[in-house]
Amino acid sequence: MDSVPPEQTFPAAVSAHTSRFTRAYQAYLDKSVPFTAYRWAGTGVLLLLFMARILWAQGWYIVCYTLGIYLLNLFLAFLTPKFDLSLEQDDEMEGGGQPALPTKHDEEFRPFIRRLPEFKFWHNATRAILIGIVATLFDACDIPVFWPVLVIYWIILFTLTMRRQIQHMIKYRYVPFTFGKTRYSRS
Repeated sequence: MDSVPPEQTFPAAVSAHTSRFTRAYQAYLDKSVPFTAYRWAGTGVLLLLFMARILWAQGWYIVCYTLGIYLLNLFLAFLTPKFDLSLEQDDEMEGGGQPALPTKHDEEFRPFIRRLPEFKFWHNATRAILIGIVATLFDACDIPVFWPVLVIYWIILFTLTMRRQIQHMIKYRYVPFTFGKTRYSRS
């Protein structure tokens, strides 16, 4: 039933198989949406496997560093609001300094909308870790480098970017985490 008809050309057959695989993959992703803890646990296991591979093989440090930078970038996008208040204030200052309509500018309620939603954060992080694991299978990706320099540079980069992000959170008074917020249930 699922086989390709013999009169179909090779590109059409490849396209049919690709679209079928894409639909199955998307269906799997859609089914995994409510299981946040299990998804992140699986990603954590993949990350531990990747780290064990790096430590056991004692190589591919540049792949590990690149993955660390990418995961840091994803995390920062996850913490950042979709509508950056500092950019809006810069636009207001260029436009004359006053908003067009009178509003309670300082005390106005704005819901926190992430620049990178949790599901996309998880999906991109998991894909990146899998790509990193695959990259450790090829010697061409094992570029010789003095790894302590990469570790120190990554720690400095992490510290500086997180300090800036925390200062931004304090300045514009937003909390990107939801575990401490009040949740109302249907009774």
